[in-house]
Amino acid sequence: MDFERKKFESVYSNKVKAGKRRTYFFDVRKTKGEDFYLTITESTKRFDSDRYERHKIFLYKEDFNRFVEGLNDTVNHVKNELMPDYDYDEFTRRHEEYEANLAEGKIEGEEKEESGEDEMTW
Repeated sequence: MDFERKKFESVYSNKVKAGKRRTYFFDVRKTKGEDFYLTITESTKRFDSDRYERHKIFLYKEDFNRFVEGLNDTVNHVKNELMPDYDYDEFTRRHEEYEANLAEGKIEGEEKEESGEDEMTW
C-alpha cells in the first residue's frame, strides 16, 4: 500500500478554488524513469452527496508548450473576440470576499477535498 501511495505522490501541487463547488488541482508527478508530468484535476462537489466527481488530464513535457499556447489562444479569443465587455475579475472579487468572510468566521467552511487517486469517482 505504501508503494502504491508513493507512486501517485506529487512533487509539487497547486490548488485553484473556482467557486463553491469546483476546484482545480495542478500536480507534478514523477515517473519511474525520473521524468515529470503534470496532472490537471477538476474536482466538483456533487449536488446529491458529500462526494466529489473528478476529471483528469495527464500532460507530458513534450506537450507543455503547445498546450499552454492553445489554452492561451482560446481564452484570449473568448475574452477579446466573443465577450470583450464581460468583467472577468468579478469572480476573483467574489472569491476574495468569500475568503475574507470565511476567515472572519461570518460563514462556515466547506469540507476539505483532495486530488488523491484513492477517492476517484467517475
